[in-house]
Amino acid sequence: MAYPSDNPLSGKAAFVGGASRNLGALISTALGTEGALVAVHYNSDSSRAKAEDVVARINGGPGEAFAVQADLTRPAEVERVFDTVVDRFGRLDYSVNTAGMVLKKPLADITEEEYDRMFAVNCKAAFFVMREAARRIEDGGRIVTVLTSLLAAYTGLYSAYAGSKAPVEHFTRALSKELFGRNVSVNNIAPGPMDTPFFYPAEDPDSIAYHKSSAMNGELTRIEDIVPWVRHLLTDGWWANGQTLFLNGGYTTR
Repeated sequence: MAYPSDNPLSGKAAFVGGASRNLGALISTALGTEGALVAVHYNSDSSRAKAEDVVARINGGPGEAFAVQADLTRPAEVERVFDTVVDRFGRLDYSVNTAGMVLKKPLADITEEEYDRMFAVNCKAAFFVMREAARRIEDGGRIVTVLTSLLAAYTGLYSAYAGSKAPVEHFTRALSKELFGRNVSVNNIAPGPMDTPFFYPAEDPDSIAYHKSSAMNGELTRIEDIVPWVRHLLTDGWWANGQTLFLNGGYTTR
């Protein structure tokens, strides 16, 4: 049997969801640096330029990339995106979904519209990305979804955010079991609060200080801390399956 650790990233085809900025952008460029073929997903026209910049950086090196726009909360668009990846690259080896939305608000104040939006982005989109990846992925492929370390926290104000990501853990367990026999692993990464523009709008100076104080060295998680773990799951870490890895400097544990 040819184990995944025997195979380099070069020539492997990856879909990266939410790849125009922050963690998704860094994952995409890191894979491209090693010669991967990367579909750089972005959601809206406002993200197009950033996605195209990621593509340009990858195409300037050993990798190959193209940008693809889609609303991942619409299953038909998810199907189109994955069809496009296979049409363009001839295969799909990796699906890494970083797309998400945060809401920090007391449960008693959350509107139905806010609830529906959070579950559409963090839960429904994740489900259908996993479904379409499973339908197309090569034997020996990898499916990774980015969640949140708040899944292991006892805290208020993040009910809709963490709650809408919680079902993805069971999606992951179920799919990983269903793909037995194909050497395909399915896992989640749950970072701590990350030092990106995604984090700060929901917080104030006191809560930022608290989040920092809750992790090793009094620091927020950096996207650079997470990318090596993504790479590990795609390569030598192939034996992890159905798991959620809490990568947060001790911010939460489970």
